[in-house]
Amino acid sequence: MTPEEILHTARSVIERESQAVANLVDQIGPDFIQAAEMLLACEGHVLVAGSGTSHAVGARLAHLLSCCGTPALFIHPGDSQHGLSGAVTARDVLIALSKGGETAEVNFLVSIAKRRGAKVIAITERPESTLGQQSDVILCVRAPAEVDPYGMIATGSSLVNCAFGDALCVTLLHLRGYTRDQFGETHPGGAVGKRIAAERGA
Repeated sequence: MTPEEILHTARSVIERESQAVANLVDQIGPDFIQAAEMLLACEGHVLVAGSGTSHAVGARLAHLLSCCGTPALFIHPGDSQHGLSGAVTARDVLIALSKGGETAEVNFLVSIAKRRGAKVIAITERPESTLGQQSDVILCVRAPAEVDPYGMIATGSSLVNCAFGDALCVTLLHLRGYTRDQFGETHPGGAVGKRIAAERGA
């Protein structure tokens, strides 16, 4: 590749992915409100599960939910078949991520959660999938074709799911009235912690 081709490729990826995120605006509707209200009413923990790239997206979502005042933990679907599913209770809400909705280990965990009486929110492209059929709320998040040459690597779709999760986290932050001081209590470390401490005059 020439230097110009390298730059063109990189810029094309960013243009396509930024457009994919922008298209999310039209995918936010009544189901999003239902999911936000379910999470707000959760009396237990919010549990997040996903495999492969959805694992990375889910772990990020669980972390940011906790940062925004919604206690959340990531559960690895594979480990749930070896005892970890014991963490799921009727007081919890499980957010299950699967692009196609047919990831076996994710659906196995969802079936356990349903038997325990937990609520399930699916984030998937296919509402008609096994995951969708088991869920209480379906957040249908669609992305255009992936940006790699084969259309198989979860590039743009993972970014879209991250942005969708961000919208959910910040919406819950507002719904809870989560304050800057509360955030400071859970994030005393790093540059952010130092900044908040300085503002408090500590």
